[in-house]
Amino acid sequence: MQVSLETAAEVQARLLRVLARAELQVMEGLYAFTEHPAASIPLDRAQRGLALVRDDDVWSVLEPASDAAIEPLRVFLFHFAPGLDNSGFVGWLASHLKAALGTGVVVVCGFNSRRGGVFDYWCVPERIGAAAIAEVRRLRALNGYFSPAS
Repeated sequence: MQVSLETAAEVQARLLRVLARAELQVMEGLYAFTEHPAASIPLDRAQRGLALVRDDDVWSVLEPASDAAIEPLRVFLFHFAPGLDNSGFVGWLASHLKAALGTGVVVVCGFNSRRGGVFDYWCVPERIGAAAIAEVRRLRALNGYFSPAS
């Protein structure tokens, strides 16, 4: 984990560069969380899902959405370029998307040492999925350059 003292403008510029250099993958289709009893790991569901997380009561699998999904989600994935300081990225982009689109996000992180380390699955409500992806692409095009109105 990186520790650095930066102005807000320096943070913004650094994270725009991180975003521009990250590998972005937009997942096909819709996804949703399904719940399963904590007493047994739902391995059959996890194998086709993107994430498997647990609390005291349930296993929750992020998997392709069924027609009955309560909250279908659009999902996009970032793998970060190695060697870039991406500290603060989740909070920065989540805050930006909330201000720009009015939505919160769900972020599930993992680690892949062969692909730069930390990777993030970002989930947004289906109804604003296209707008969120368009906003991410707009920010990527800035490539580290911004004006205070950005």
